[in-house]
Amino acid sequence: MQNYRFNVIDKANSKNPIVTVVPDKETSNYYGCNVFNRAAMRKYLSEDTRRSIYETVERGATLDRDVADHVAEGMKRWAMDHGATHYTHWFQPLTGGTAEKHDSFTDPRRHGEAMENFSGKLLFQQEPDASSFPSGGLRNTFEARGYTAWDPSSPAFVIGDTLCVPTVFVSYTGEALDYKTPLLKSDAAVTKAAKEILEYFGEGDEVVHSYLGWEQEYFLVDKDLFMQRPDLVLTDRTLLGHDSARNQQLDDHYFADIPPRVLNFIRDLEIEAYKLGIPVKTRHNEVAPNQFEIAPVYEAANLAIDHNLLLMSVMKSVAQNHGFELLLHEKPFAGINGSGKHCNWSLGTESGIGLMSPGKTDEENLRFLCFMANTLKAVYDNNGLLKATVLNATNAHRLGANEAPPAIISSFLGKQVSDAFSKLLESKGMVKISGKKGYSLGIPQIPELLIDNTDRNRTSPFAFTGNRFEFRAVGSSANCSGAIMVLNTILANQLRMFKKAVDEKVSSGVPVMQAILDETRETYRACQHICFDGNGYSDEWKAEAARRGLDCETSPPIIYDQYTSKDTVRIFSETGVLSEIELESRKEVYWEIYCKKLAIEAKVLSDLTTNHIIPVAIKYQSVLLENVKDLKEIYGDPDYRSRAKSQLNLIDRISADIEGAETGVEELDRLEEKLSRMDNGRESAIIYHDEVAPLMERIRKHVDSLEMTVDDQMWPLPKYRELLFIH
Repeated sequence: MQNYRFNVIDKANSKNPIVTVVPDKETSNYYGCNVFNRAAMRKYLSEDTRRSIYETVERGATLDRDVADHVAEGMKRWAMDHGATHYTHWFQPLTGGTAEKHDSFTDPRRHGEAMENFSGKLLFQQEPDASSFPSGGLRNTFEARGYTAWDPSSPAFVIGDTLCVPTVFVSYTGEALDYKTPLLKSDAAVTKAAKEILEYFGEGDEVVHSYLGWEQEYFLVDKDLFMQRPDLVLTDRTLLGHDSARNQQLDDHYFADIPPRVLNFIRDLEIEAYKLGIPVKTRHNEVAPNQFEIAPVYEAANLAIDHNLLLMSVMKSVAQNHGFELLLHEKPFAGINGSGKHCNWSLGTESGIGLMSPGKTDEENLRFLCFMANTLKAVYDNNGLLKATVLNATNAHRLGANEAPPAIISSFLGKQVSDAFSKLLESKGMVKISGKKGYSLGIPQIPELLIDNTDRNRTSPFAFTGNRFEFRAVGSSANCSGAIMVLNTILANQLRMFKKAVDEKVSSGVPVMQAILDETRETYRACQHICFDGNGYSDEWKAEAARRGLDCETSPPIIYDQYTSKDTVRIFSETGVLSEIELESRKEVYWEIYCKKLAIEAKVLSDLTTNHIIPVAIKYQSVLLENVKDLKEIYGDPDYRSRAKSQLNLIDRISADIEGAETGVEELDRLEEKLSRMDNGRESAIIYHDEVAPLMERIRKHVDSLEMTVDDQMWPLPKYRELLFIH
């Protein structure tokens, strides 16, 4: 087992000392030590068993159930050697998080004896209760049976005393109740479609996968201050709070020195991540105060998403060990940047061919332009559906707020790629794609800079960044499976249509490469409207996007209709990723979650305003009134009025804000009562969006005004200036 040094970083803080765990050895010596990876398999599994698993992971072969017993026995011995006493199937229900039910390895026997047992049957399949997870009508409450099934492509791992086995989660009748099942199906669909295109280029034996590199943004808040904010505790965001005089306007937090206390947290987080085989690589301060980012290197999308969900859980527990609460909400603080999870997505082969990377030969560049054009066409045809994967109750606060991509899906290509496509439209032959260029800064000691084939456009939701697309609109708290699954599926569908068109040209006598070139040209011509390299924040772009026919809807409840549009149902049915009933269920789940999140926020805001804010405001108003009375007694009527002018103005202002807040809360409570009697998810969600959310903002405006009026010592909640700066 790995040995560690334990260093107490903050001895002065005896109540909650900050402890940093520093490994004695290099990271490479303990990387993946808590993962049942290939190194562990070599020690605990036979060569034949390992070969079967490798075939399953690399080639998609079905694992024989007879092999499962050998895998389970080796996995159990490895886990017990790492201190595990329990096991669980670790899955991703439609809540957006993860779920697990722990069972002991201990198997009681007769005569008061017991032994440790973990069979292939238990590894392959288990039966958690499916009745209480969101299902969108796929399961009734009284229908509890659901199944989890082992996903061999994502290795098992140990957390604490528990062996965690990544699994899919399906209903008794086989419908997907999770995020992983359709993700795996979408990867299979895009793999098959891409392989058929690669056959044109003599690369049909290549194994293709979707790849993902996520960038996880988050906020840290002092735990003691967090616990004094019921809105943060219950909703993960501040429902009230006036701007701090200083926040991010100086741009002095972005990429600045990481505060020592935060750096200690990140170091421990990285250690825990490395032990779990999560390949985190980058750490830095983000734009807003108390906002940070962590990012890994690329992995196959399925594994990358499992790692992201695992890290989101681990980072919360590590943060608490350092006296922090970690916030993954997309907009925990008004007036400053929110958090996203930029998803860098691409297709590639096991041998290392990047299908979205320019090549060195004409044929390689044709392959690049082919996959690029088909990706753009898929996004263009399904831009509303793609937006539906990211627009929700929490991320709606962030999208379009001049800090994140707008709620209009477009794609930035950069000058070189855009020029290549423009030349392709004007030419009948192949076009050249310029590679990296260099330029000198005119400083002798600074070497020539090599410039990538694209710049970056931070206002673009779906930006090409050299060898991948960066889908910047995904929210920080999201399971990014939803977005990646849709990207894989719509591209698989588009590639199938592309191949059909190419085959028709070839059958009519057109040479294969010319047919691909011609169809690539026409594919790009048909989707040019999705490409936009300008400022996505501008009002001019919003008007232009509408003229181009792009989806400009900003209401989550309405955009969810895209899940069951005629085209969506056809695409997902033909690719075998989700059936119509499964798509319908997801739409129902998303309406339900949207309603519940806003209902919780409304109740918390009502409570805070009524029981915390208004009593304090009245108390301070009473102090002012007593002061006015004293001035009247001293100076008499009417002279006291001139001397009490500022107090009287404050009293009037407080009265107006109290009345406005009280009236708003009464209206909010009436709306909540009305909504509690409704059973139409879509209709309820629209009311929450159109009426409840604006009303909450109106109440907040009055409360934030009171915050700037009431005596600071009397204010019952920590303010932004306290929450946003770590010392």
